[in-house]
Amino acid sequence: MKVVLDIKDEAHAIKFMDIVEKLDYIDVLMQIKDKKTSQFISDMVESFDNVRQYEQGKKQLKSAKDLLNEF
Repeated sequence: MKVVLDIKDEAHAIKFMDIVEKLDYIDVLMQIKDKKTSQFISDMVESFDNVRQYEQGKKQLKSAKDLLNEF
């Protein structure tokens, strides 16, 4: 199972990672500290969530034509 977390407070993030790294059943694959990369990942997660909601019929997405007309 893969989990993406956004820990907003740096002090709490350090404490959390200290705990997680001691657990032998969890492998920390990557830590993203760069704000630009972090924002990109957050945007991607939101996009995938929008697609999942659309596929479940819970959300209506804009058409490509509507997206192009915004610019």
